[in-house]
Amino acid sequence: MKKTLLIAVTALGFASAASAQQHLFVNIHSGQAMAQGAGLVLAAQALEQKANVRILLCDAAADIAVTGKEMPTLKPRNVTPQQMLQGLIKAGAQVEVCALYLPNSGRQATDLIQGVTPAKPADVATHLLKPGVHTLAF
Repeated sequence: MKKTLLIAVTALGFASAASAQQHLFVNIHSGQAMAQGAGLVLAAQALEQKANVRILLCDAAADIAVTGKEMPTLKPRNVTPQQMLQGLIKAGAQVEVCALYLPNSGRQATDLIQGVTPAKPADVATHLLKPGVHTLAF
C-alpha cells in the first residue's frame, strides 16, 4: 500500500512539473532580417530558460528555412537568421513552415533545412488553444 501511494505521489509530482512547463509559440512572417532575428533571439532566450518553443515561419520569413538561401548577417554575433534557426533546432525548438508556404512558393519539403517540417493547421491550432501558451509575432 505504501509503495502504491509513493508511486501515485511521484506520478502527481511529475504531472505537476510537466504542466508547469512554459510554452512559447513564435510566429515569424516578416521578410526583414532584423525582425526575424528579434523573434529568434527571444525564442533562444526562452529555450535557455527551459521553455518549450515552437516556431511557425510564414510568408517571406519561411525563406529562412530554405536550404542554401542567401541572407544578411546580423550583428553583434555575425550570424544569419538561418544560422540562428539551426541553433534553435539543435537546442530543441520545433520549427515548421506554414501550410500555405510550400504550395504557394513552388518549393517542396525537401527544400527545407533539416529539422523544419510543413505545419499541420489542426496541430498548430490545438497547440495554440492549450492553456498557458504564450505567443509572439514578428
